[in-house]
Amino acid sequence: MAMTSRDRLLCALELGQPDRLPATTHAWMEYHLQHYLGGMDALSAYRKFGLDTALQVAHVQQVRSADWAVFQRTIPRDGPGQLTETTVEMPEGDLRWVEESDEYTAWVTEYPIKNLEQVRLIERYWPVPECDHEALWAAQARLGEDGIIRAGGWGFQQAGPWQDACRWVGTERMILLTYDEPAWVHEFLRILTDKKLRFIETMRDAPIDLVEMGGGDASSTVISPSIFEEFCLPYDRQLHDALHDVGLRVVYHTCGGMMPLLEMIVGNGCDAIETLTPPEMGGDVRLAEVKRRVGGQVCLIGGFDQFHGLRDGTPEIIRDMVHRCFQEAGLGGGYIIATSDHFFHASEENLQAYADAARECVYDGT
Repeated sequence: MAMTSRDRLLCALELGQPDRLPATTHAWMEYHLQHYLGGMDALSAYRKFGLDTALQVAHVQQVRSADWAVFQRTIPRDGPGQLTETTVEMPEGDLRWVEESDEYTAWVTEYPIKNLEQVRLIERYWPVPECDHEALWAAQARLGEDGIIRAGGWGFQQAGPWQDACRWVGTERMILLTYDEPAWVHEFLRILTDKKLRFIETMRDAPIDLVEMGGGDASSTVISPSIFEEFCLPYDRQLHDALHDVGLRVVYHTCGGMMPLLEMIVGNGCDAIETLTPPEMGGDVRLAEVKRRVGGQVCLIGGFDQFHGLRDGTPEIIRDMVHRCFQEAGLGGGYIIATSDHFFHASEENLQAYADAARECVYDGT
């Protein structure tokens, strides 16, 4: 008997075998919605193609604090894109950073932490927000049985403590500090973890089906297994245990390499792993090996090469890619095919081919 999209996704998350291969995307970027789909919202896009919705919902409700005053200004520049300077004024000092953005995304060009003692400003004055339950319940009412609600953990820019620290300090500098100032790194990670644990407590009983944790800075194409083991694993585990305590599932996101880290990632207590990025996209994932090594322990999400499929492929190429993913990772269940992170360019024809091919991947006996 056919399942609803919600049933199908939840079945896979529980390592079960649904009626057919669940198929979704890793969010839906505003650029694609505006330039390819006439400005429709993400939920309408999932419904248009008959994909299983994994709806990303903004759920962080900021708490005002007189001790954390934020000021922003746009920095004039020639050419496309935009530079935004942010200054936070606090009783004992200021933090300043600069972000650059274009029509696709945004990134930090000047990091907030200039000297190591500035982490005390974060510890003392950075306010912890609250989970917006009202927004989540409203999204669930719109979604119905068409899929699941996804939400992120909270942080400066990333959910995982290591990944968030890299956004405060800079990835290369953080890596060097693990050798030069390891005690400082652990202290900063503790500060961030404590803040995140306080936010998680406000998520209790929230209608969230999957919380995204981690981030690309913990990929094995960025850091070594030894750094992951010492500076990611223990702090991630604390947060994942806390999320389970408030009744929420966790997906650990590494958009890059993960093969040398697979067992450690599973050891952090997550319920699912993503994005299973293939070598053709700069990752290192071999789906069949991932399935063999950890497929019976966590749900696998991702694995589809959106560059050579959705962007550059044909319906025939996409169909072959979907069926190959199904054969390598989907047999026995516990797999949700999804794009390996975000996509910006894809024709309606190719998106429909992706959704249609997944509907062909039916489990025996269903």
